[in-house]
Amino acid sequence: MDPQNTEAKVLLSRAKTFRLHTGNLVNRSRLKKKCPGSTSEELRDCIQATMSDWVSMKKAASPGFPDVLDCSLPEATETITPEEREELKVSVKLFLCEAGQSAIGDAVDLACQTLAVSQLDSVIIAPPPPLEADQSLAHLQPAWEQLEALVRSQKIAAIGTSDLDKDLLEQLYNWAQVKPSSNQVNLASCCVMPPDLTAFAKDFDIQLLTHSDPKDMDRV
Repeated sequence: MDPQNTEAKVLLSRAKTFRLHTGNLVNRSRLKKKCPGSTSEELRDCIQATMSDWVSMKKAASPGFPDVLDCSLPEATETITPEEREELKVSVKLFLCEAGQSAIGDAVDLACQTLAVSQLDSVIIAPPPPLEADQSLAHLQPAWEQLEALVRSQKIAAIGTSDLDKDLLEQLYNWAQVKPSSNQVNLASCCVMPPDLTAFAKDFDIQLLTHSDPKDMDRV
């Protein structure tokens, strides 16, 4: 999106809520032609492409300034059919920016609505960084309690977390009513899974996964 685009600036400045849905990047012909140098570059490119196309569509549709901006392209947005649902596992990862207040419930509802499913098979949260150097669960517990409520209401089948070391994962497991089913480890931080983390996960049936999300990704 051109930063000088006055219409886009006004839309964004007047909106109270902004939702951006890039659609399936694999099917975006404009983005398939370019090989991004990093995941950060890929994220930037897909956001720019989506907003640029959406602003053009918005100009043609209506000059109004809604409180909620749903930035999505109909041709790029796909739902999951009942036939496909039987063959697919739907997983969502949420990046949290703060511990006290979280829109986890709204995010899960929006994901289900967008994909046309009644339940997510798994939700993984990337917790906000602790406010202090001490490694405690204080920054993670409010979000986890919201996830547990969503499991009890059958909106989510399983919940997991990201980037917890063995000590924090053990604290979470002992404290939580709904136990974590998985924990993601960033490939940039270790080439080999830490032995103590691997042993604990094996003993308590926690799946260890890897990810390569950039550490400087903005949390929303």
